[in-house]
Amino acid sequence: MKTKIHILLQICLFPCLLFSQIQEISLEECQRKAKDNYPLIRQYDLISLAKDYNLDNLAKNYLPQVSLGGQATYQSEVTKIPVKIPGIHIPEMNKDQYKITLDVSQLIWDGGATRSQSKITQANSDFEKQKLEVNLYSIRDKINQLYFGILTIDEQLKQLDVLTSDLQTNYELVSAMLKNGVAMVSDQDLIRVELLNTDQKRIELTTLRIAYINMLSLFIHEEISEKAKLILPDNNIDFSEEINRPELKMYEKQNLLYESQESSIKAKNMPKFSLFAQGGFGRPGLNMLNSDFRTYAVGGVRLSWNFGNLYTKKNEYRLIKNEMNSLETQKETFLFNTNVQLTQIQNEIVKYKMLMVKDKEIIQLRNRVKIAGESKYKNGIYQMNDLIQDINAENKARVTQSLHEMQFLQSIYNYKYTQGN
Repeated sequence: MKTKIHILLQICLFPCLLFSQIQEISLEECQRKAKDNYPLIRQYDLISLAKDYNLDNLAKNYLPQVSLGGQATYQSEVTKIPVKIPGIHIPEMNKDQYKITLDVSQLIWDGGATRSQSKITQANSDFEKQKLEVNLYSIRDKINQLYFGILTIDEQLKQLDVLTSDLQTNYELVSAMLKNGVAMVSDQDLIRVELLNTDQKRIELTTLRIAYINMLSLFIHEEISEKAKLILPDNNIDFSEEINRPELKMYEKQNLLYESQESSIKAKNMPKFSLFAQGGFGRPGLNMLNSDFRTYAVGGVRLSWNFGNLYTKKNEYRLIKNEMNSLETQKETFLFNTNVQLTQIQNEIVKYKMLMVKDKEIIQLRNRVKIAGESKYKNGIYQMNDLIQDINAENKARVTQSLHEMQFLQSIYNYKYTQGN
């Protein structure tokens, strides 16, 4: 019986325990969800569909091509045989002529034009997808700013709690001394003002945090609780890793596109072979001297070779080569600027490391000064204004330390973002 009651209590309390859990979110999770839910992500499917449609159309080049034609004409003169043979009638062509034709052609070889166009379609699709990847990559930077913005606010709120606790302790001390007649009401009022100031700062920070949370919720397409806990990212970093930005892959895909366009120049200067057949009904038929309506058929192999493209062939190759050289310059410029940016961020990381070491020393000293000030105030040789300055100075040192810690972490993730890892 006790076991059944115990199980029943667990079932009843489970929803309460579930909802009482604080929502935890990681930076990597936010980045992944933001990318998956960004409206631009739908462009991937549209690019793939366009590629499939174009490839399907190109494949139809090798299907038989059928056309129907017809004409009726009247000509002022027709071909005649300028010979008269006694007793023999030589027929003449009619000046009005009619024909309906059905033409069927089957491509045998187009010089590789269809194949090269298929390669261009595939390469262009890969390039467009990678260009989209570059645009989506910038979302990471926006998520980083929002995420570390919230973490920074959380650290400031923690320091406000420490300051409030410190002020409250001294407020109670002054209240006790006031009862014993060894303190002034103005001292109590001064601490009360500082407590109100901390309340104002808490309102400002809390409101700003809610705004950041709402913006982050929009990006990841998921509601985030105002009480959600953001997991502090790790501070591991490898400065030796190579740059792996999506822009580099985009340059690679664009170069492949140029190479496929280069192969199409050769293809369009090649001859084309096809089979053809024509069936018709008209007057005259194939026998020009027969004035009756006749059916007829013609078939064979057709060769076509456009030599006009040879005039521009060299310049077309040069233009593509020029585009490739320009692309290589863009890539080198991007790598140079990225390396400069990485060097700058690396210097910032080193700077914040050194500052955090000094922060600890400053906090220790400020804490000692505050404790000494509290002792002096108890002994009546220190003013409340001076003690409040000591309390605020220690709090400022703690806030500065927390800011440096967040700036240090954010610099690490700025480095990873810039590096592409």
